[in-house]
Amino acid sequence: MKPSYWDEAAAHLARRDKVLRRIIRAHPGANLRTRGDAFQTLARSIVGQQISVKAAQAVWDRFEALAGRVAPQHVVGLDDDAMRAAGLSRMKVAYLKDLAGRFHDGRLRPRRWSRMDDEAVIADLVQVKGIGRWSVEMFLIFHLMRPDVFPVADIGLQRAVEKHYNDGERLDRASLGEIGEAWAPFRTVATWYLWRSLDPVPVEY
Repeated sequence: MKPSYWDEAAAHLARRDKVLRRIIRAHPGANLRTRGDAFQTLARSIVGQQISVKAAQAVWDRFEALAGRVAPQHVVGLDDDAMRAAGLSRMKVAYLKDLAGRFHDGRLRPRRWSRMDDEAVIADLVQVKGIGRWSVEMFLIFHLMRPDVFPVADIGLQRAVEKHYNDGERLDRASLGEIGEAWAPFRTVATWYLWRSLDPVPVEY
């Protein structure tokens, strides 16, 4: 399901930014999509830490086959060694078990998040082992589909902005944030199209 703000945001960005206009026109009919499952989105963000999108999908496929279905009640009972054999590091096994436990026993209450602002959701979720700001920003984008998230720590976003706005030269996060201010209040949409400019396969969590 396309976010309600998507068409307005794409038109707004295309009017204001010639680089984004070119990228948006190159991807007609494309938009952000959600998998619709809060636990799976967060689990995918853990699995995907520090590895490529392709490698993360391969590990996820093995993890999913092991679990039967990636759901809290299934993950809490998995054998740690079996999870490691699926390609998960020792730390990622601990992170996934902590996440599953918090969902399973009610310490995390997903229904609240839709009523909370972005920073409040971040504060709630960074209590989980292995969930930092970047992981929650992916959750805000891909599950809650918030319109104005700008994940300055994301390597793909950094590379795309450097390529299109800084002649390929490195930018620090402060400079990246300043460039992104021009895309508010639709920085999620700008980020998604910038990702697509590097990889024709849509990023999903």
